[in-house]
Amino acid sequence: MTQKTSLVQVVSIGFLIVGNLIGAGILALPIKTGLAGFIPSLFGLLLTCGAMLYSSIILSREAVEKQQSTFNYPSLYQAYFGGVGKWIAVAANLVILYGLLTAYLTGITSIVNNLFGTAIPTLWLMLGFFAVTSLISLASIDKIMKYIALLVVGKCIVFVIIASMAGSHIQAANLTHKNWPFFICAIPILVTAFHFHNIIPAICESLNWNQKVISRTMIVGMTMGFLMNATWMLVGIGVLPLDESSTGLVNAFEKNLPATIPLAEALHSELSLILASCFAIVAITTAYLANGMGLIGFMDDLTHQHLGKVNPVLSRVLAFVPPLLIAVAYPDVFLQAIDFAGGFGIVTLFGILPSIIAIRKARTPLTKAVGLAMLVLFGLFFLLEAGQEFGLLTIKPTVEHWN
Repeated sequence: MTQKTSLVQVVSIGFLIVGNLIGAGILALPIKTGLAGFIPSLFGLLLTCGAMLYSSIILSREAVEKQQSTFNYPSLYQAYFGGVGKWIAVAANLVILYGLLTAYLTGITSIVNNLFGTAIPTLWLMLGFFAVTSLISLASIDKIMKYIALLVVGKCIVFVIIASMAGSHIQAANLTHKNWPFFICAIPILVTAFHFHNIIPAICESLNWNQKVISRTMIVGMTMGFLMNATWMLVGIGVLPLDESSTGLVNAFEKNLPATIPLAEALHSELSLILASCFAIVAITTAYLANGMGLIGFMDDLTHQHLGKVNPVLSRVLAFVPPLLIAVAYPDVFLQAIDFAGGFGIVTLFGILPSIIAIRKARTPLTKAVGLAMLVLFGLFFLLEAGQEFGLLTIKPTVEHWN
């Protein structure tokens, strides 16, 4: 029998989802989308939000069906696709979570040094952030959710203030730019902006495997995420010029900068600098913790399968140390790390594979058709990103074309 779920649990989970959505993706969003234009990007935001919500519901149903505290994606895909499916899930999940955690670690150093004008060595900034967040991750899931919920409330308040301040600086002409071909470049960022799927197993367990409550909570969380992403995209594209100046989108794109850096400079306000800094740091911290939880659960699943028991210390070492080493070795890969995680990892693990499951379990022609449409969409996303990474699709700040 399904246990009754409290309102506090639902609210906490909703904030956890928002905290996971509003992270590195939102900080990168105006940079890539601004080069495509507001209208193409808003269309993409709606498309990817709907597609990622679809896959999240498919995966939550699988978790509810199993009702196992150790449920995670390697086990799920092994059940459907055998050993090949398991190792695809392992590889894709490592690409996603290592890529995102690397982006958070490199992003935090860019934000602190650029916004505050400090010259703190990158290594020390990363180690400091790593130490604090890793320490918090040692707490129980319920406590981490409370920490994240508090941070998300503060983040939302700061977000509203920044958006209000920036509203008077929006230039209508900036919103008329359209470059539909460059929209391809924004796809990994848009997909990442709606990624919270690694914490779906924890969400389902926390909400007592109640599918109706789970679905409603995810819809509410993603709706809030969509509104915040769309508003941030409007502010970033509307305020930042499409040029190579210090506040320009092209400059930020070429230097791999989070949007808060040029935005704080464009607003010409000490208060905006402080608020932008707080928002960016809290956004990265909440997303780091939320994705860290997902990665810990993933490592728990692997260690349980291969060692016969869960080793909490080993899971945390495997979760947090590799991205730290990558970030130290490559400190300027903020946007590239998100592109790689989104375009390959997220699209495969939380797009293509769930769509195949939906097709296999479809009971009506309509549900099968929807599953096929989602499979084609996510497959196209994967091919477009592969084209960029392997040089078949040349990306430039002004135009994107096939060779």
